[in-house]
Order: sequence, then structure tokens, then C-alpha cells
Amino acid sequence: MVLFGQNPSQGTLLRGSQFLLGEPHRYVPAYTGSRPHAEELPVRLAHRVKELDQLPHNLSDMPSINKVKNWYAQSFEELIHFPPIRLPADIRAALLAPPVDPVSLPEAFPNPSLHYQYYSDDYGTPQTGLGIVSTPKNGKGANGNEKGGGNGQKMRIPMERRYYANMSHVKEWPPEVREYNRGFTKTLEAIKKRHDPTVTTVAQGVLEWKRSMNARNINLDVQHWLDRFYMSRIGIRFLIGQHIALNTLQPHPDYVGIICTRANVHDIVQEAIENARFVCEEHYSMFKGPPVQLICPKELHFAYVPGHLSHICFELLKNSLRAVVERFGPEADAFPPIRVVVVEGKEDITIKISDEGGGIARSAIPLIWTYMYTTMDGQNIDQDFADSDFRAPMAGFGYGLPLSRLYARYFGGDLRLISMDGFGTDVYIHLNRLSSSREPLP
Repeated sequence: MVLFGQNPSQGTLLRGSQFLLGEPHRYVPAYTGSRPHAEELPVRLAHRVKELDQLPHNLSDMPSINKVKNWYAQSFEELIHFPPIRLPADIRAALLAPPVDPVSLPEAFPNPSLHYQYYSDDYGTPQTGLGIVSTPKNGKGANGNEKGGGNGQKMRIPMERRYYANMSHVKEWPPEVREYNRGFTKTLEAIKKRHDPTVTTVAQGVLEWKRSMNARNINLDVQHWLDRFYMSRIGIRFLIGQHIALNTLQPHPDYVGIICTRANVHDIVQEAIENARFVCEEHYSMFKGPPVQLICPKELHFAYVPGHLSHICFELLKNSLRAVVERFGPEADAFPPIRVVVVEGKEDITIKISDEGGGIARSAIPLIWTYMYTTMDGQNIDQDFADSDFRAPMAGFGYGLPLSRLYARYFGGDLRLISMDGFGTDVYIHLNRLSSSREPLP
């Protein structure tokens, strides 16, 4: 995506829209109707609609889950019925022509998260009493068959042909291309806005199900579905956000869409620290919250999506600040500092967040990665809440840790937690600095 978006033209943006939307008979001018070759977004949305309609334990019957399903179905309908572009013969020929210079994209490696996305080390072993059955880490089920969607996933068409295209030989694009790109971008913006409250609405649906079933915790199959659903959502929003940014934002030497090729880790983490401390001080009505010490090279840069890293660090820092304040009390004269250490390795950039908030009991460790598990009192979500994920009121709903881990794993990283009960907790954020992992499609 970085190679594709470095020097976008109306032609490459059109090719990008066809990657997301599908190619209507390869730009045949007389074509009318919906697209027979649906690509990334319609396929992903259709899978989510089908999944939302077939959830276990009558979860599909919950009003909030139906609301989300209708959002996905509406977005799917808008995409497959989006009017196709009609182009002059010479422009169609240019779009279909092979690149002047053959393109060789960097090799992509299997995403490590495909190895451990739903295994026993995520949610504990049967000895924990959670009734969790693990899947062997060779990716095979009990009968020895490969599980679909893993490292053996099939690519429908080589990526060089599906996304990256060299359009430098076309000097001037007709106005139809610009209008098509503008219209498709507006459609994507509307879809993105429609799905902003999806996380909180699904959370409300799970709460409705728990209350109707009088259940204390969610079932493991529901937990697995939430992991798959939210991982897919991250991917969908990343694709939409990237395409919108390429079409609307002014060129910047360090940005390709929403990807920052030189993301400054120190600045991103420092901003997350300030935001988390502000929320902590507001929540507990404190003049000054616990101090946070940041140890990080000020010139540490790598290619990443700053919004993802900011979200991860903010959620984890918020947890640490809360633990420290509740252990020592909001009226304490002094608090032990929370330490954030950032180190660059050969493969990863690792961020360690250490607090002295009392730690977590060993028996509760498997539960912290499950959705809707929290130690805070009072779970209630405003039915009319319509804000984005990054400002959603997730504190107290048990979404911070599992969602942060999904964001880390999306680009081949991970999130690990080690707790010393009675003292504090260390959380390790591993970020893939090589940026070479495939997308972990669920």
C-alpha cells in the first residue's frame, strides 16, 4: 500500500477503488447492473452479514446485533449497486495494459497472529475451569485437516495485478475518472460514519444476551466470534480509511494515506500518556494523577498507523493509572510512577508499561482477555451512543485489553501481560518494525 500510494494519480486511485469494489467487466462501456467480480469490501461485508445472522446461543436475535447486521447489509447493497464507470476506449486500454516496467512487490510473510489467534494461551487451558478447548498450533483440527483462513490462505489474484498499477504513461485523465473517484470516496465516507458505533453497539448486544440468558460470562464460541468480527472490522476500516485519505488529504512527505512512513514512537506514546492522565484526573477528580516516566529514543521512527499505536497505548496506560489510583486512593500524597520503556530490536519495537497497581490474581489472568470481563461496577451503554472507537466509553466494559491486542496483531505484533499479584503488572506491546506481515484475515 505504501508503494501504491506514494504518488497517486486519478488512474491509480481508480484502480484502488476497483480493488475495493470490484471490476465491472473490466470497464466495458455498455455494462449495466451490479458487479460479478466483487472484491475486498463487498466480500468482507457479505461474510459479516452471514455471520451476524448465524450466531450461536440466539445472539442473532438481540436488537443491537440486528441493528449492526442491517448496517453491514446496507453498506453491502450500496457498494454492489454503485454505478460503474464508463470510459473512452483509449483509457480502457491504458488501464488494462501491463505496466511499462514490471513491478516486483516486497515479499509478505504469514502474520504471526494466525498461529495464536484463538488458542489456549489466549484464554487459559482446561485446568482453569473455563471449559476452553485449545486448537493445536500446527493449524490442524482434531482430524488433521487444515483450518481455512490460516497461513495456507489462497490469494485470488496476484497482488501486483489486483492493487498496484503503474499509470505514469497516462498523462491526462478524463473528467469521468475524477467524478467517479469523488463519488466513490463520498460513499466510503458515509459507510465509515455509519459503522462508527459498531463496537459499542455489539457490546450492547452482548449485554442484552447476557441479561436474557442470566449469564455471568460469555461462551467461548462467542468470544472467538468477537475476536474474528473485530479483527475483520479493523481490516475493513483500515482499507476504507486508507482510500479516503489518499483521495482527500494533501500530500505529506511522511504519510501515505493514514500510514506514516516515519511514525515517531516517542511523540505518539507521549501524547497517549497525556491523554490517559487527563482522563484519569477527570474521572477521579484529582488535581494531579500518578506520574508516568517515558524512556524512549526521541528519534525512533518506523512505518505504522499512528492511530492504532495511540489507541493501544492509551488503553493500557488508562488501565495502569486506574490500578495505581485505586490501590493507593485518590487522596494519596504521592503515587509510585508508571514506567514506559521503548526498545528497538531487529524485528520488533517493544513497549513495556510497568505499574505498581497491585497486580492481578493468577486465577483471573485467563479472564482478562475475554470481552465483557471487568472489575469495574455498573455496566450500561447509552443506546444512542454514536461515536468512534477511539473515544468510545469502554472503561468498565472489558474491551480495552482484547481490542488492543487485536490492533497489535493486525500488523504482525502482539500484546503480552505478566502480573505479580500484590505488586503490579507489566504489559509488553510488540510491534513488527519490518512491516512485512500479511493481513490476518479471519
